[in-house]
Amino acid sequence: MTLMLSRAQYKAAAEKELHSILAYWMNNTVDEVNGGFYGKIDHNDHVYPDALKGSVLNGRICWTFAAAFHFTKDPQHLAIAKRAYEYIVQYFIDPEYGGVYWTVNADGSPADTKKQTYAIAFAVYGISEYALASGDEAAKQQAIDLYRTIVEKTWEPEHGGYLEAFARNWTELPDMRLSAKDANERKTMNTHLHVLEAFANLYRIWPDVKLKEQIKELIDIFLTKIIHPESHHLQLFFTDQWESQSTLISYGHDIEAAWLIQEAAEIIGDPDLIHTVRQRSVHVARAAAEALDKDGGLWYEYDPATNHWAREKHWWPQAEAMVGFYNAWQISGDEEFLKMSLHAWRFIQEYLIDTVKGEWIWGVYENYHIIAHEDKAGLWKCPYHNSRACMEIIRRIQ
Repeated sequence: MTLMLSRAQYKAAAEKELHSILAYWMNNTVDEVNGGFYGKIDHNDHVYPDALKGSVLNGRICWTFAAAFHFTKDPQHLAIAKRAYEYIVQYFIDPEYGGVYWTVNADGSPADTKKQTYAIAFAVYGISEYALASGDEAAKQQAIDLYRTIVEKTWEPEHGGYLEAFARNWTELPDMRLSAKDANERKTMNTHLHVLEAFANLYRIWPDVKLKEQIKELIDIFLTKIIHPESHHLQLFFTDQWESQSTLISYGHDIEAAWLIQEAAEIIGDPDLIHTVRQRSVHVARAAAEALDKDGGLWYEYDPATNHWAREKHWWPQAEAMVGFYNAWQISGDEEFLKMSLHAWRFIQEYLIDTVKGEWIWGVYENYHIIAHEDKAGLWKCPYHNSRACMEIIRRIQ
């Protein structure tokens, strides 16, 4: 089998899987009783109609279906994106203090009203994509307003960067963590990665001069503070002064950042920055490849301070591996990266895609037993990583 034929098959498989993912979410997650989308569907496809609804899930659904519309031209996909956009505006955006709530109850009433910068970024990301797909000027303005909220409320002017979380009224919050597994620090890699992603996406519909400068500042933060200068892994948690507070390595974030930061530089069209970021992207991809298993899957985490591996293979790092390694091959010409991307896809096909009910499972343990206690749709399990991986592979091979 020739390399080119493999790539053609890769593209065809990605197209087929994209439609499968979209069909699952259209057919299983729409809440016809309370509006929007169900907050939880478990591994066995059992729907929890009374579950909390997450702002991140809704922002990601909005992005997924708006982005997919560019590929499919299916009006049903744009309609789902519009449904997500309208639900975010009606129920998640705080009419008094701005920003978005972390969660709402099944009926749309506010539940956890904290302001997580990460969640607001995903609202910007999803709504700006919907505005791009639909041409809706009100959506464009909504994305701009939420971006301004991030800048006005969360920017830390002394040392740069964006603070992690606040109470509803933007006062200090003792627990700023995005999830229980995170360190309680005021600045994190994860939030900065997705603020960068959101700002870059907004720039595609609103090429504002100040926004461009903020994107360049964010890229510089990654190049000088977040990406370790020697190991090339992303450092995860920081003080206000950008002192690293963790030795943990997250391989999924490594390989995701390896192409997302480059994409941001390309969107703003800065030639010198693009050149610099491309070289660093290859280094970060090589660092991420340290966690590749012989089956093509990417281990979840490693802490060199304790020599502890989290030997699980979750869905989203495998999706990002498809794109990040393919991108590294496009930059470097090193065919080992192309093989890594193809092997990641092979692993996904063999172990993660639910060929009976649709979508991808959460992941597998080291012995390949399924991680069955996690959701198929929920606060964190969304259609964004896997659909985006399919769309990126289609676009890049095309």
